[in-house]
Amino acid sequence: MSKFFAYISRMKNIRRWGLMRSFREENVQEHSLQVAMFAHALALLENDLYGGSFDPEHVMAIAVYHETSEVITGDLVTPIKYYNEEIRSAYKHIEALAEERMLSMLPENLEKKIRPLVQPEDVKEKQLVKAADTLAAYTKCLEEVRSGNREFEKASEKLRQSIESMSRDWKLQSVSYFMKEFIPSFEVTLDELN
Repeated sequence: MSKFFAYISRMKNIRRWGLMRSFREENVQEHSLQVAMFAHALALLENDLYGGSFDPEHVMAIAVYHETSEVITGDLVTPIKYYNEEIRSAYKHIEALAEERMLSMLPENLEKKIRPLVQPEDVKEKQLVKAADTLAAYTKCLEEVRSGNREFEKASEKLRQSIESMSRDWKLQSVSYFMKEFIPSFEVTLDELN
């Protein structure tokens, strides 16, 4: 009996933004879906507009599994996770152990296929998924700020700066395109979308 997917299904029970008062709570499962959609779009944009050679469905699958370790570790909040290099390094080690534990729950034939999704090696694919992850966090901040929750204002600004840096430093033009083309609609009401 494999427990992998039973564990994965518990992503819906892991709350994100643990130190923040949220207007609407967000869980890891819904976050992962949004990251997967954004990563897929970024891969398509990189290919179509900027000469990329991504496999959009593969990138999307990596994004689906990008938080696999959190069903064991929980969602460690950013201010703690990145407080200093010692904590960051220790947490990376804990994440790797959690991923290995999760992967060990799979039958061998599936483990070989899912491992590259949980632990991708291609740097550009990882960067694209990280950019999508950051974009998803940014849209959450915009949603909270639009709802009058000032708790997310600083996080929103830091994430915007990170996104700009990723686009520039990682040479991911799709991220800038996504920010200009799609992000403004996250700041309007449903009536304005219609």
